[in-house]
Amino acid sequence: MRANNIGGSTVNRTRSRAAVASLAAGLALCTATTGCTSTDANAEPPALERFYSQQLDWKACDDPKLDPAGAQCTDVTVPLNYADPQGPTTTVAISRLTSPEPARRRGVMLSNPGGPGGSGLDFMLGVGAAMTPDVRAQYDLIGMDPRGIGRSAAIDCHWPRGFGLESAGVDAAGYAESVATHADLAARCAATEGARLPHISTRNTARDMDVIRGALGVEKVSYFGTSYGTYLGAVFTQMFPQRSDRIVLDSAANPETYGSVGMMRAMGPVNEAALDLWADWAAAHDSEYHFGSDRAAVRATIVELIQRSAQEPIRLGEFTVDDHTLPILLFVALDDVRNYELLAGQVRQLRDAADGQVVQPDDTLRESLEMMFVPGKQDGSPQMAVLCGDVPAPRDPAFYLRNIEQARAEQPVFGAFANNITSCAFWAPPAEAPTVVDNSVPSLILNSTGDTRTPYEGAQVLHQKMTGSVFVTLRDVPIHYIFGRFPNTCVYGAVNAYLRDGTLPAADLTCEAD
Repeated sequence: MRANNIGGSTVNRTRSRAAVASLAAGLALCTATTGCTSTDANAEPPALERFYSQQLDWKACDDPKLDPAGAQCTDVTVPLNYADPQGPTTTVAISRLTSPEPARRRGVMLSNPGGPGGSGLDFMLGVGAAMTPDVRAQYDLIGMDPRGIGRSAAIDCHWPRGFGLESAGVDAAGYAESVATHADLAARCAATEGARLPHISTRNTARDMDVIRGALGVEKVSYFGTSYGTYLGAVFTQMFPQRSDRIVLDSAANPETYGSVGMMRAMGPVNEAALDLWADWAAAHDSEYHFGSDRAAVRATIVELIQRSAQEPIRLGEFTVDDHTLPILLFVALDDVRNYELLAGQVRQLRDAADGQVVQPDDTLRESLEMMFVPGKQDGSPQMAVLCGDVPAPRDPAFYLRNIEQARAEQPVFGAFANNITSCAFWAPPAEAPTVVDNSVPSLILNSTGDTRTPYEGAQVLHQKMTGSVFVTLRDVPIHYIFGRFPNTCVYGAVNAYLRDGTLPAADLTCEAD
């Protein structure tokens, strides 16, 4: 998972009432299940023509990664409120890595790295590097900071912290603290960004993507998304099926449980399972780390550390870690099997500090601590703006407490995190109903059986809902986000073949670790 003002101009507010009324009626018909279909499937709404036909001014990105790669950047002007296209506008920042062989270029590929709330301007650098040269030649690669994120007029609620999620703690008193924290965070957003929050949503980002398509002068767009980006991709295919070309959804979110409650709850069991695997590894290295000689002993060390942090917060340099935040440190590291040694080092630092030693966190632990505690290091408020703007959450704190208490026995480390209340419980209701994904757009869906962010079973639900999709399984590897992050001959081969010639595998495919 992935921090100040509205970009662009406020256009003439003397608007055509008829055009606005016509568009509003059209948007009302763009229900959660349909999108924007019309007699002419490729027609763009007349009231939005000036956005679709805008001329883009490409410039250097002023970015240490993008500029050396030869990328260019620009801002795309979009309506803040698509129901009022003559009203205020905002901008969406995009980047472009052009095809290295323009004569072989067949189109453009948009992308999203997840979060929600993640900046995506440089995301396609890694994805492009995973493409074979013949595939890379076919696409201009387009990165994007979605509306309200990064360079796209970022939502800034002036939170006194970075990350917008936390564990509920070890008892009812800890949960009460969490309720107060999230009520305060939501109130800050309402006070500072209340006018824009109704327009920060996945459906509006999908609409922005179609405007970007039009401004780029192409009939269709290909797309690569990972994590939350798979949900965005699925919503785009639902709303704009005729504009969807070659679609790759890597580490796929369950569209039926997406949101601050169902999506989070699904992470509890899979992270406990991932912790078991790490505990086995740590037990095998007990001579180095001394956490315990078997899984149960290592787990007991972790649970005891959380309990101790509740009684006396653990000091690491200028940071203090307690039972609300310690599980997050474990969660962050468990999305990649290659992090086992890193996680062991972090747990050792936490244990040493709990034992009274003066500990300065190493660079990797400091990065995680800054993400959680330092305002602006992690885009916490934009992330919650998207989640809360997409799907409503139960408002009764007792609902979450019941789930937490029921989960503690089987999920002693992550149950209080995965079931905790969030700011969405105190958010204004979403402006639109959640999107129902149910289409036949061809796509390639990838997922590891050991994914701790987008559990395998949820990815299979997306596969069932997107009946034109083919599913690629990476078996027995705890990894979240594969193509461009975790090289695998079988998975990479399937993705590159599809992007090269547009042909999906004849049947679902299972890949083994290299």
